Amino acid sequence: MIIYSEIANHMTIKMIALRAGLAFCLFFVLRVPGMAAGGLQVVTSFYPVYVTTLNVTTGVPGVEVSNLTSPHIGCLHDYQLTAGDVRKLADADLLLANGAGMEPFLDKVARQSPGLRVVEVSEGIPLMDGNSHVWVSFDGARRQTDNIVAALAASAPEHAEAFRANGEAYKAQLAALEERMRAALAPFAGTPIVTFHEAFPYFARDFRLEIAGVIEREPGTEPSARELADTVKLVRARGVKALFAEPQFPDRSAQVIAAETGAKVYQLDPVVTGPSEPEAARGAWLAAMEKNLAVLQDALR
Repeated sequence: MIIYSEIANHMTIKMIALRAGLAFCLFFVLRVPGMAAGGLQVVTSFYPVYVTTLNVTTGVPGVEVSNLTSPHIGCLHDYQLTAGDVRKLADADLLLANGAGMEPFLDKVARQSPGLRVVEVSEGIPLMDGNSHVWVSFDGARRQTDNIVAALAASAPEHAEAFRANGEAYKAQLAALEERMRAALAPFAGTPIVTFHEAFPYFARDFRLEIAGVIEREPGTEPSARELADTVKLVRARGVKALFAEPQFPDRSAQVIAAETGAKVYQLDPVVTGPSEPEAARGAWLAAMEKNLAVLQDALR
């Protein structure tokens, strides 16, 4: 009986220690940032969606936002998922993608992560000839903000009011800047311009500019000699004075056309790259548009 009692006491002590250890481990896990009980892990596909999502989630507890791709990559037309991307998505609750054909890998995500909720934030936005660059527009940016608010509210309904309030505050900032830009660019309505690639049709529509030509249909696809010659002819025929390259890509083709025509090369930013730190990234879209306004005023006056 003494032996059995000692064994029982020993087992009781081990069980107490085991429970204490489990309790400590559970406490430690719950204290790790990004692992709080009931937290929401949100991944965005690329930079412009990341920026808007940061604005909508500002100050909301338990919501962690990370960006899938590097903030220096730009548009995702030819992007392929990496092993790191797959791991990040495995831990996510929600993927917010631009959609409209911007991310060619969404079908693969659906196959590899069938439990992951994927929301295309361009849903419901009318496209211009299938163009996916809807965020390069104040109207598109507002609509995407609303779609992001709705997606987050559905995933974390306890924070729905906070998401809506943040979304309205961000849209108010968009509206204030849009009003200033419309007034400043009104004298240039109808002016023909040539852009680097097809990122700016929605932006041009916002401010009644005419995109007379596009240098490269997709970034990295160098125009042929015939295409360059045709663009030179168009620039001369239309009296185009400004060619707009993008800060994310080399402007060699634009410089060739400028040398042949006397037009000047400027840079318009489609806001596909920028700082990754949340505090800096929240204001990146607005800051880029402010800079675009200054560039356009200089180029078109």
